[in-house]
Amino acid sequence: MTLSEENYLKSIYILQKEHTTGVSTTALAQHLETKPASTTEMIKKLHEKKLVRYKPYQGVLLNENGEKLALSVIRKHRLWETFLAEKLNFSWDEIHDVAEQLEHIHSEKLVRELDRFLGYPKQDPHGDPIPDAQGKMLAMEKKRISQLKSGDQGKCIGVNDTSSSFLQFLDKQQIKLGSAIEILGIEEFDQSMTVKVDGKELLLSKIATENIYVRF
Repeated sequence: MTLSEENYLKSIYILQKEHTTGVSTTALAQHLETKPASTTEMIKKLHEKKLVRYKPYQGVLLNENGEKLALSVIRKHRLWETFLAEKLNFSWDEIHDVAEQLEHIHSEKLVRELDRFLGYPKQDPHGDPIPDAQGKMLAMEKKRISQLKSGDQGKCIGVNDTSSSFLQFLDKQQIKLGSAIEILGIEEFDQSMTVKVDGKELLLSKIATENIYVRF
């Protein structure tokens, strides 16, 4: 598997959770910031390798082999994020880009020993579940803040957007994993929300509330 092929499999895995009937070429190209023509060519290549199910105009989904490989890449990525944050003191907004590079190391022994060294963590620093060696991971019940109603309360358990800019925004607002969040009000005009985070009142935009996960 090439680095590019692994990135495509990982992205399809992430996107097919919301595009259950098939991930469109456009959606995949936007996620990977590539051209649609290049994306189509890669999808065909993965189809020939029997890693995806693909029909033109209907989208692409991983088959069993493709999902196994995607979960292996995701496992490495999230373990490296945990290592960088817990052992090397990297911040939230730094770990993703570095883990993107480290996730393509193919040494099974290294990944196995990294997992053992970290104490077999179940979640990464962003709150996402880490697949075990068999590709199994904890099922997590979560909602976006944007799905909540006024008066609802929960705890921050993760984020959807792992970009540096968004994570830096959360740091400025002092929103972190485990933060207690209460919905105080919802603006009808733009769906922005007034929330209380660990006792501090904040105004969050629709974009922000779409990208923060909470658990009741």
